Amino acid sequence: MALKQCRSPFRNIGFKRLERRPDPASPQEKGVPSRLTTIGTAAAFQFSASSSSFEPSLRWRSLSALWSISLREINASAQTLQYDLKPDVPQAGGRKLFFDTHAVVRLLEENGLSTQQAEVLVQVLLRTTSSNMEIIYSDMVTKVQQEISLLQVMSKIAAVKKDMVILEKSEFSTLLAENEKLKVQLSQLKVQLADVMSKLRSDNSLDINMEKSRAKELKAQHEKKLLETRTEILEMTAEQDRHLTHTNMKIDTEVAGLKTMLEAHKLDTIKYLAGSVFTCLTVVLGFYRIWM
Repeated sequence: MALKQCRSPFRNIGFKRLERRPDPASPQEKGVPSRLTTIGTAAAFQFSASSSSFEPSLRWRSLSALWSISLREINASAQTLQYDLKPDVPQAGGRKLFFDTHAVVRLLEENGLSTQQAEVLVQVLLRTTSSNMEIIYSDMVTKVQQEISLLQVMSKIAAVKKDMVILEKSEFSTLLAENEKLKVQLSQLKVQLADVMSKLRSDNSLDINMEKSRAKELKAQHEKKLLETRTEILEMTAEQDRHLTHTNMKIDTEVAGLKTMLEAHKLDTIKYLAGSVFTCLTVVLGFYRIWM
């Protein structure tokens, strides 16, 4: 909160709070001559990283207080915490740089430069220093502004806390009433659900029993039909066996008769063949005797 986002090339340099140094143009410093208007010491370039511009205890207390706020309060007061933290630092024209230009001019003259060259170099150095300080001051904020912005933020946070407490107190009763209504409705729904479940269970048990009785009746009917078909099949097989045995007996008797007839025919044929052979022989013998 004390420093804005640094965009200058000096972003990694910490700054001390600039304190007012004794002006050589004042009566205490009249003995030191100066050819330029702004003077100071070379120690102004020592930008240390100490944070004397911030009170450590106040800073960390404020940070801990800010982080202890709940997320809902921060979301509720997000739009009210936007402050203009632009530093109200005077411009480079009215700012004094604590730099002893006369001593630098003397040093340059002692090293062989002319007075004009030394003054030109010092002027260039002052312009560079003033531009760098302008960049540095553009990214800084004063301690007074920091404390003011911190007090504003804390006051806004306190106001938001009060508003949240008031809202919670006003909404708590309505929430309790709605909660009671919901409890009553929930109990009624539980009773209705229990009745519906009991009805469904009774209906399901009746349906299951009826289906069981129907299944048993169908099973008995199927068993009866199966027994009847089995008896019919057994009767049909017995009758077929009887017919088969009868036909087998008929076939056997007919085969035996045919065999006897075949034997008789065989004997007759043998007799006829023997008689014909003998007759042929007698005829042949008769013709032989005649011719002899």
